[in-house]
Amino acid sequence: MKTERIERVLSRLKGMGLEQMLITDPRSIYYLTDVYVAPFERFFAFYINANGKHVMFLNKLFAIPDGVEVEKVWLSDTDSVTDALLKVIDKDKKLGVDKDIKARFLLPLMENNAAAGFTNSSYAVDITRGVKDEKEQELMRISSDINDKAMAKFKGLIHEGVTEKQVADQMHQIYLDLGADDYSFTPIVSFGANAADPHHEPDDTVLKEGDCVLFDVGGIKDGYCSDMTRTFYYKSVSDHCREVYNLVRSANEAAEALIKPGVALADLDAAARNLITKHGYGPNFNHRLGHFIGLDEHEFGDVSSSNDWKAEPGMIFSIEPGVYIEGDTGVRVEDLVLVTEDGVEVLNHYSHELEIIE
Repeated sequence: MKTERIERVLSRLKGMGLEQMLITDPRSIYYLTDVYVAPFERFFAFYINANGKHVMFLNKLFAIPDGVEVEKVWLSDTDSVTDALLKVIDKDKKLGVDKDIKARFLLPLMENNAAAGFTNSSYAVDITRGVKDEKEQELMRISSDINDKAMAKFKGLIHEGVTEKQVADQMHQIYLDLGADDYSFTPIVSFGANAADPHHEPDDTVLKEGDCVLFDVGGIKDGYCSDMTRTFYYKSVSDHCREVYNLVRSANEAAEALIKPGVALADLDAAARNLITKHGYGPNFNHRLGHFIGLDEHEFGDVSSSNDWKAEPGMIFSIEPGVYIEGDTGVRVEDLVLVTEDGVEVLNHYSHELEIIE
């Protein structure tokens, strides 16, 4: 059990006027308990209460480690989830619920007046997960270091006649050889005009001279995810592509230079977006500047114009401006950054310099 983390969540719940919460996101449960289960259609939840009487709800088919010191309620496939929850939830107080709880579990609780009210309290868990402790920060450094090394290897896969898919098919083994446990997401490999689609899936496009080569890649090490994008060029680069690349690189570095505790995340987005807009490519930057990351490749929280959160020490998120010109080219330069007590630590060390692969 991660008592300190649970207490941090309970403190945030108190600020929301809540004393109890039902957590159903498996990654959040793992974050708080070191117990990970992929429940599929079955019920898996962690109930926490300010009185310290926490309860884990499990199906008898689940396997968990020995020595998990928390009260457990084991359910069979024919047991009533609602009846089990009614015995634990304090019906005289409001219940915080997970944003991802399935309606087929939540609605019966509401119909049976299991609590004095129901509210989405995921923020209490999400923002706690968003501020990484020292152990998590070190795990994120290790994961990102593997990703830096992997990027250098991926560049070596580029040669005349190769296709995006042929490159992508070799990437998983590279991660494993470097010590990663798996992908954190399916890699994006884009040649030329395909890079104008930010989420392009590798296909049979054959590399040709002058193409950009965009890699958006990440791995998992000891449960923690990496994510990085670099854009290269094959044999030559046009003046137009060089201009776009240098602009995106400058936008990335302008945003990263502003990061420190207290800075609004929306202001980071504005720093990159305003620079790109000033040079006439505003409409071609068509996504937020970044996302939070940790146990999940995309965690709750982002770096966007609509997020008024202030940067806090321990936050880790991506900075990934891009310019995408349909039918022409695309460029993205992405790093993961850690907010420190007095500034920022960029977790990726692979160069931002424009590189031409010969």
